[in-house]
Amino acid sequence: MHFDFNDEQQAIKATASEFLASRFKLEKVRELAEAETYDDGLWTEISELGWAGIFIDASYGGQGLGTMELVILLEELGYALAPCPFLSNAAAGLVIAHAGSDEQKQRWLPGIASGEERGTVGILKNGVAPLVPDADSAKLIVLVDCDSAVVVDPSEADVEPVETIDQTRRFARVVSDGGEALEAGVGPGLDRVATGISAELTGIAQHAQEMTIAYAKEREQFGRPIGAFQAVSHGCAQMLLETEGARATTYFAGYAADSEPEALSLAASTAKAYASDAGWRVTASALQLHGGIGFTWEHDLHFFLKRAKTDGHLFGTAAEHRERVAELFVREAVPA
Repeated sequence: MHFDFNDEQQAIKATASEFLASRFKLEKVRELAEAETYDDGLWTEISELGWAGIFIDASYGGQGLGTMELVILLEELGYALAPCPFLSNAAAGLVIAHAGSDEQKQRWLPGIASGEERGTVGILKNGVAPLVPDADSAKLIVLVDCDSAVVVDPSEADVEPVETIDQTRRFARVVSDGGEALEAGVGPGLDRVATGISAELTGIAQHAQEMTIAYAKEREQFGRPIGAFQAVSHGCAQMLLETEGARATTYFAGYAADSEPEALSLAASTAKAYASDAGWRVTASALQLHGGIGFTWEHDLHFFLKRAKTDGHLFGTAAEHRERVAELFVREAVPA
């Protein structure tokens, strides 16, 4: 079995890494986060690269690639901590692509693929979607209730901005009693959304790990780099282990989405559970290993920690996905 990216995927990864490194330097991330806004010009550039529709079929204006290519982009976007509406728009596209009728796909996917008519997804709890990314600027909102969903025009919903610890992304609380029902169940789409968020968490963990290793090599105490001390080196090794674990489970979920869909539900929940925990533990450990400077507002590390914490709660917490993994195992062991 081949475990590496193919040439096209390698090119996508290299292009994304180079582009995001030049557009979302940490000074730019801080500027946008502190202003609590996005850069529309950068979103236009991202859309012109075709990223918004990378997984959407060409007949609906997308590039017709797969979930694995989306995973590659989201890992790089997480690494850059890019403040932009990519994840929310991709989530809407994934749900509609897998649950919408042909007519619904034709109506909504081209705008999502071009980035001009962005969407988002919210999970209803007791009739309210409490944490919907970018709902205040989306053109359509997909509200999910168990295995069904409706598409709502934001003008016909109560959309109230919500402040979270993550200043790099906008959130809102959404209430609506209307909308147009999607034709099929949303499970396959949501599994791919969970996989995408796991990829973003992997990128966040990778960047936090690299920041910490670089600091451990430079910061000296008692005439030696702090990385020479066992407690610090063991902490860095644990960060590596958790980051690679998140990457492995996420890549398998991406593979399953494209090649073994019958394994996707288990793979996606495994990835989201592991990556949610890993994203938080790696960034929290990075904060500790940076010492006093890591706790300051002036250091950029807290932006990574806050995004990781919030991502861990989006579309199911680690605990919720572990429970789903257990249920799936029981279902396979005791068939109906």
